Amino acid sequence: MRMFRDLVKNRGLYSMAIPGVIFLVVFSYIPLSGHLLAFKDFQISKGIWGSDWVGLDNFRFFFSNRDWIQVTVNTVYLNALFIIFEMVFALLIALFLNEIRLKWFKRTIQSVVFLPYFISWVVVGYMTFILFNNTDGLINRVLSMSGLQAVDWYQTPWVWPIILTLTRIWKSAGYYSIILLAAITGFSTDYYESARLDGATRLQQMKYITLPLLKPQIIILILLGVGRIFYGDFGMIYGIIGDNGILFPTTDVIDTYSYRALRQLGNFSMSSAIVFYQSIMGLIAVVSFNALVRKIDKDSRLF
Repeated sequence: MRMFRDLVKNRGLYSMAIPGVIFLVVFSYIPLSGHLLAFKDFQISKGIWGSDWVGLDNFRFFFSNRDWIQVTVNTVYLNALFIIFEMVFALLIALFLNEIRLKWFKRTIQSVVFLPYFISWVVVGYMTFILFNNTDGLINRVLSMSGLQAVDWYQTPWVWPIILTLTRIWKSAGYYSIILLAAITGFSTDYYESARLDGATRLQQMKYITLPLLKPQIIILILLGVGRIFYGDFGMIYGIIGDNGILFPTTDVIDTYSYRALRQLGNFSMSSAIVFYQSIMGLIAVVSFNALVRKIDKDSRLF
């Protein structure tokens, strides 16, 4: 009854949530039924429900190949790099923007750092190719003009985690910095006025006021990132790396691996088994990290 009375009392607020709930149900919950394919020998002619059950056979096929270890490690490693460096640079950008007093200059810088977020990964892939291609890439030209030996970037797997991390920072750090900056602007100015009266410098105000107050927002953003730590950014990896098998040892992630399994083998069931494994590992990751945060600071936990 209490829930019903709350729905009636706040029906205006709840009605605003209806589009979001519908979107969540249609695109997040209904597709969960597709996980059944992981336990079936899917035949298009029979459909999902008519296909034969095969139990864990699709998982046995996936785990019998040692590639699952490589793609899992690559996925976690690359996402860990993205989470750490995105957050560090986003925090630095937000602190820098907060210190700018000229409003027109501040708005201009905000637009500049935020703009790359709207650029498609396909376009970013072409931009990366222009920089790093082996024949007339911009970086190789600069190296040659400097008297240094050109590097065959697309034949050198170990450099691509660094390149992908830098690309991700360039594209997404500005977006997260706007979120952090919005939180900073909501802080009471009384803290800073008191600190200035006590003789605190700008750096001391950042260290002892801004950063501690930003801790909940930082933890939530990290939690959201950890929740997807087993989800490789397919658009990014495939848009930049493509089907270059030489770079797979350091760039092949679960998403690109399952995509190739579906495209090359046409095996819907095995691809679904890979995605199901990915979902379970992502759930374990976010629950574990949330439990760790709960022990450190209960107020900063996600649930």
